[in-house]
Amino acid sequence: MSGADDPQDPDPAGVPPEEQAPREERRSRRSLPLVLAGVVSALVLGAALVAPLVDRVVRGDEQARRALDLSLVETWEILDRSHTTDDVTYEQNPPAGGAHAPVWLACGVYDEIVRDEVAVHDLEHGSVWITHDPELSGADLAALADLLPDNAIMSPRDDLPSPVVVTVWGAQLQLDGADDPRLGLFLEEYGDGHTAPEFGVSCQGGTPAPDGSLPEQGTDA
Repeated sequence: MSGADDPQDPDPAGVPPEEQAPREERRSRRSLPLVLAGVVSALVLGAALVAPLVDRVVRGDEQARRALDLSLVETWEILDRSHTTDDVTYEQNPPAGGAHAPVWLACGVYDEIVRDEVAVHDLEHGSVWITHDPELSGADLAALADLLPDNAIMSPRDDLPSPVVVTVWGAQLQLDGADDPRLGLFLEEYGDGHTAPEFGVSCQGGTPAPDGSLPEQGTDA
């Protein structure tokens, strides 16, 4: 039988005031673990959802990062590949392709300005051309030379738009200096010479003379 004075009666109306508080405390203690479990679950779920987003923001997707770093690469469609012994006026500084001398320049590092028309022939072969401010320090020059691919030339140049410019046929990037990390990315993207009309041809066998002399050592049809 159940009544108002039944000790199991859940109705607090029949419970003396001095016993109501302990009952409320027991209910609170019983519900606290459930509340904490819910909070922890929510935090874990939230962390699981947010962590990948934070990771992508902090580390960045590799392709997105590469696209961002190479976003200032300028490209052109250059169709003129004619040989000429005349001086050529190029649209880019340094030139990124066009009519050029019959002789090309041997791969390597040059400490004097090279003739544009000769260097452009190297670009046609898929070579990389790194040009730099003549006032660049010896340490910076050594750093650039260390990064120079086998099929490439490096030379000083007056009136560059930036301290260092890296060029392949139809593509070019102005760099802030020898330590600009975009140089490595550019070489990774374009250093194989795939943009060149004669992709896969080496700059080996070219003339070692910056002015393009000794054509018998480096000519092609």
